[in-house]
Amino acid sequence: MLTHVEFRSDQFPPYDLEDLSDTINKGVFGKRLAEFLADGLKGRGFEPGEPYDQDWGWVVPIKNVGFPLWIGCGNYYEYEDGFLCFIEPHKPVIRRWFRKIDTTARVGALRDAMDKLLSANPGVRNKRWWTYEEFLRPGAAKNA
Repeated sequence: MLTHVEFRSDQFPPYDLEDLSDTINKGVFGKRLAEFLADGLKGRGFEPGEPYDQDWGWVVPIKNVGFPLWIGCGNYYEYEDGFLCFIEPHKPVIRRWFRKIDTTARVGALRDAMDKLLSANPGVRNKRWWTYEEFLRPGAAKNA
């Protein structure tokens, strides 16, 4: 499943003092991007919660029945103006209480909504989707 997207943009600069939070690592930012995704997904069939920070970036929780669903995002050190977002879960099937849950339809719908939202922003360029496995091994990746 394509769950990781990298792109370049100057549309999501850090807020002043964003990286001075007690919970986020120095040099990490992405709150503007998290807010952009949360606001944009509201009109695309999703109910995002308030973004919150982690040490590695920002989380956009998505209300979902059956399994936890969220987007992680932040700046991407590969490029000065780079960003990375990823959808969790990244697996097509997860286990909850001895049951298998197929995540492909809901994760796929979220991926499609994110893709349309990012594509509609003229400041987003060089967008590339990856599977989790491709992201871990970039040399094996192919553009989708």
